[in-house]
Amino acid sequence: MPRLFTALEIPRDAALSLSLLRGGLPGARWIDVENYHITLRFIGDVEGHIADEVANALDRIRRPEFTLQLSGVNAFGSRKPHSLVAGVSPSPDIQALHAEIERICQRLMLTPDQRKFTPHVTLARLRNVRNEGVAHYLSSRGNFSTAPFTIGRFVLMSSRDSIGGGPYIVEEAWPLEAPRSSYQNRVERPLEAARIIR
Repeated sequence: MPRLFTALEIPRDAALSLSLLRGGLPGARWIDVENYHITLRFIGDVEGHIADEVANALDRIRRPEFTLQLSGVNAFGSRKPHSLVAGVSPSPDIQALHAEIERICQRLMLTPDQRKFTPHVTLARLRNVRNEGVAHYLSSRGNFSTAPFTIGRFVLMSSRDSIGGGPYIVEEAWPLEAPRSSYQNRVERPLEAARIIR
């Protein structure tokens, strides 16, 4: 049975920047570039009818598209690091989207996610890696950041048990709403004013 989670995809330019962080740490299992993503909410192994309920509920989300930036490299696992991650610059928009998905999952009585939501992109899984090596890797890449990029949709992804994570498959996608352009506003306002005058 596939394991489900909601996520944001990483655009090509940002994924290329992330790929330059690969290497330089013996024992790290690097995530394939095409599998980079930001997990919004882990759902887990669920029956098909539950997956359908989740997808139907996610259909009702209406949120504007927003901009994100990746910034900094860190390790998860304080005493024994288990993964390398790229951080996400603080964003009220990603927090709000996560909170709405979390409320949906709670209404559907899904198992709560006990971990605090810390948006990130996993770069590598660590096993039998020396702490000194991790510290050296992080200190030499601490100033990492990407150019800001637009998030135009969120997705429901699936994964199967594998070494190192992936491959991840997009099962369904939901667009975020693009802002109305200032050109549209300029065109429409005079027409609305003209109707009032007549």
